Amino acid sequence: MRILITGATGYVGGQLLPRLMEAGHEVACMVRDVSRLDSSLKGARIVEADALRPETLLPALQGIEVAYYLIHSMGGGQAGFEERDRQAAQNFAAAATQAGVQRIIYLGGLTSQSSPVSLHLQSRQETGAVLRKFGPPVTEFRAGIIVGNGSMSFEIIRCLTERLPVMICPRWVMTRTQPIAIGDVLDYLAAALDAPGSIGQMVEIGGASIETYRSMMLTYAQIRGLKRWLLRVPVLTPRLSSYWLNLVTPFPAAITRPLIEGLKTEVVCTSDHAARLFPQIVPMGYRAAVELALSRTGPDKSIHTMIGRSDTHVALRRQGYICDVRQTRIHAPAARVFAVLQCLGGKPGWLYGNVLWQMRGWLDHCLGGVGMSRGRTGGAQLQAGDGVDFWRVEAVVPGEEILLRAEMKLPGQAWLQFILLAESRERTLLRCCAWFEPRGLAGELYWGLLYPIHVLIFRGMVRAIARKSESGFQSSTEAYQGS
Repeated sequence: MRILITGATGYVGGQLLPRLMEAGHEVACMVRDVSRLDSSLKGARIVEADALRPETLLPALQGIEVAYYLIHSMGGGQAGFEERDRQAAQNFAAAATQAGVQRIIYLGGLTSQSSPVSLHLQSRQETGAVLRKFGPPVTEFRAGIIVGNGSMSFEIIRCLTERLPVMICPRWVMTRTQPIAIGDVLDYLAAALDAPGSIGQMVEIGGASIETYRSMMLTYAQIRGLKRWLLRVPVLTPRLSSYWLNLVTPFPAAITRPLIEGLKTEVVCTSDHAARLFPQIVPMGYRAAVELALSRTGPDKSIHTMIGRSDTHVALRRQGYICDVRQTRIHAPAARVFAVLQCLGGKPGWLYGNVLWQMRGWLDHCLGGVGMSRGRTGGAQLQAGDGVDFWRVEAVVPGEEILLRAEMKLPGQAWLQFILLAESRERTLLRCCAWFEPRGLAGELYWGLLYPIHVLIFRGMVRAIARKSESGFQSSTEAYQGS
């Protein structure tokens, strides 16, 4: 089936794409600017179009049978997203009709008839109405909070619960909601292609459990082993709540305010359309969805698509991870640089700041950790499972990557990752990533207090690796040229 995904670089679209491609569909991804595209859409056909520029849409929709509409203007953080959403939907629907698209599948927002609807949720419903009015038949899925790493609503719950041992909460923390796991959302979206009975239907989808925002935060805290206290206050307006979220989370008020407004609306499924149309899908409950989201075992490798090769230093926060990246270009082949990386740790040390490394190892030993005394437990060639001081080798890709996991006593989990990107036969980009997944407020304080030392150590180490790699390579080159 020939399919177009709009919003393919977004949270849902980016995860829907591989599912559809694995199922054998011919998938095209619509993006606004091809020049800013990373490698995350590799394998799909890319079409450049903007739903707010009607003249660009018809070429993108030619030959398409089904289009997934996953566009939402609020992500831009600008005011007036409601009008932009309406205009974009109308432009897209009209172009889809003209191009002969047979069907649109749209993911909207779940609301309740018994409580006020926020501008954000109202806009999601109006978008669906505009698509139905001007376009081909629509299958509209309506979902509430989506639980998964990268979901805005889930990331807000994560940030609040991780960082605040005591939370002052307004009345909306007792609003009922029916969160759904991202995997279940993707199941519904993909299954709709083979469910003709869903054409022209509005389908409410939710998880197996009904929660309140209070219960969601407390469940998250319980799974993470954190003690949290939620104190309710009678007065805390959505505007004040959004400013508060702006202080304690990395999300701006322009995005959090519309979301907070929607928290006053009860979002619980009131129909059984989903069960009747898709009996093969049995959604999981909230606890299971959170446990699944937190079951990841290593760094989020997709973050590398956000790092430009020209940046010498990048600091990122994403999906509960902190990533501090140092990059340098080395005038030596990747094999030479990799050979230098293979020798780090143990007796040779870390090429820079060895006294600081020893001090950190001594402190870890005092806290009951492994310290630095074990050195290197493997041979000259690092392999997965080897010990290197207070690190454990998790992955080795010869000439490309080394991933070390910290076994120190930490309020969280830490990794050190080296990635080599060969730019020519004699030039390599070295990327050194210090990863940390803080656990609770202690983890945030730990990272903040040690960050200046991390800057000193990792910046110096990257420069030392470059010097040693270039020195060895230049010496061998000069010897070869002189022979």
